[in-house]
Amino acid sequence: QVQLVESGGGLVQAGGSLRLSCAASGRTFSDYVIGWFRQAPGKEREIVASISRSTTITWYPVSVQGRFTISRDNARNTVYLQMNSLKPEDTAVYYCAAGISTMWGNLLLSKGSYDFWGQGTQVTVSS
Repeated sequence: QVQLVESGGGLVQAGGSLRLSCAASGRTFSDYVIGWFRQAPGKEREIVASISRSTTITWYPVSVQGRFTISRDNARNTVYLQMNSLKPEDTAVYYCAAGISTMWGNLLLSKGSYDFWGQGTQVTVSS
C-alpha cells in the first residue's frame, strides 16, 4: 500500500504557473505508475498526465499538451506536475494516483487502473 499527499495548489491568474507535488510513503514508490487527475464541479474525474515507473515515458491529453509536464524523483518518492499557461478551464481539484505495474515502461490511462489516491489539492485559475 502507498499513501499519497498532494500540495502546491492555489489561486493563480490566467497565464500563470503552478507546480504541484505528490509525496508518497509506504510501499516501494518505484513499483507504481503515477497519474495526475483533475475533477471540476459537476464533471467527471479526468486524467491530465501519467508517468511510467522508469520516469522516461509520459502521456498527456490534448487539452494540456505543451502546458503541463509530469516528472518523478524515485529517490525522493515524489511526483511533480508543472502547469504553465494556465487557463480558467484548468480550475479543478487535482489528485495524484498510484497504480501497480509489473512493466517498467507502462502507462495507465484510465482512473480504474489506479489503486491509491491522494486527498486532492485545489487549483483555481482566475480570468
